[in-house]
Amino acid sequence: MTSLIGGVRVKKSSLRIDSYGTIDELNSYVGLVRDSVTEDHLKSVLYDVQFVLFNIGSLLAADPEKNKMALPEVYEQDIKTLEDEMDAMNEVLPPLTHFILPGGHPFVSYAHLARTVCRRAERIVVALADHDQVNPLIIQYLNRLSDYLFILARFIAHTLNVEENKWIPKTSKNQD
Repeated sequence: MTSLIGGVRVKKSSLRIDSYGTIDELNSYVGLVRDSVTEDHLKSVLYDVQFVLFNIGSLLAADPEKNKMALPEVYEQDIKTLEDEMDAMNEVLPPLTHFILPGGHPFVSYAHLARTVCRRAERIVVALADHDQVNPLIIQYLNRLSDYLFILARFIAHTLNVEENKWIPKTSKNQD
């Protein structure tokens, strides 16, 4: 058992604990990506992402009905910032013509790891929202963040001049 913000005790296996624990894991991976990039603007954006993730973690760590503490919020502007950043990166990226495999450079792989943890966090928070009160902006933010991390992985590859690993499935028609 553990206590939520507000004093309610829950099992450590609860979706609420799993949700903010996964957000914490995601925040660590975003920190790894931030430590890997060299561009100051990207470092700044990723720092802001980490700050929002900490806000999300605190919101998820609180009992929505019993908590009396003032907690930080997630704002629509946080989502818009991710969308604006994706638009800016997409302006310099070649069109995506295939699914791509993670890899090619450790920094690209770090961004893909963060993306996959983000998708897991989103699934857990959606499951939590099926049973308990969750601010819908949290789910929207996580959805956009996973897209941002995908585009960031592509952008890092582009910046490092690393070729993307295209996924071309082997079928009976194209096997040698």
